[in-house]
Amino acid sequence: MRVAGVDEAGRGCAIGPLVIACVLFNEETLLILREIGVKDSKKLSAKKRERLAEEIKELALDYKVFELQPRTIDKVVFRSQPLRRLNYLETMIMAKLVRELKPDIVHMDPPDVDNQRCAKQIQSVIKYNLKVICEPRADAKYPSTGAASIIAKVTRDQRIKELNELHGDFNSGYASDQKTQKFIENYFNEHKECPDYMRASWETVQRYLRQLKQTKLTP
Repeated sequence: MRVAGVDEAGRGCAIGPLVIACVLFNEETLLILREIGVKDSKKLSAKKRERLAEEIKELALDYKVFELQPRTIDKVVFRSQPLRRLNYLETMIMAKLVRELKPDIVHMDPPDVDNQRCAKQIQSVIKYNLKVICEPRADAKYPSTGAASIIAKVTRDQRIKELNELHGDFNSGYASDQKTQKFIENYFNEHKECPDYMRASWETVQRYLRQLKQTKLTP
């Protein structure tokens, strides 16, 4: 039996990509994942995640990672088409990765608030007999999903580190992060357009874009 886990990292950040990972294992390997400490990536230190990510890759039959960039996210959010927003886009990318790895069972932390709708959307685009288990906090319950959570988080952390080195220290990139907020404020004090590495559709950024638009309209 081939079991896959799917999860994401960076969904709520105002800076940087949303990273989705799918990791495939033989069913017998799942016990080993628990033994080495695989669980929800948020419960692990950065150092522990990095070490586990390498062990997971060695234990996995295969894995896939997809990075959803800010401009693609913006396009979907601004279009605001019912049932075709970010949740649906993320679900379809998850389906793509699952289709490429061809597991018998997939455990996933659904991006949709409706678990069954997410499972049906996945199965609707996969043309073989696949058992889809969509559950909130699957990364804490299923070691395969925990493994995907770790791979996604380590990948995103690396991208954020690279962006910090390129553009200045904004820390995590999350809208709730005060250092990120200050970085965005300082950026728009000096620039008049949203850069590719920021999500223009996020309210934290939209606030400044609206101010810039109002300034242009004011005689």
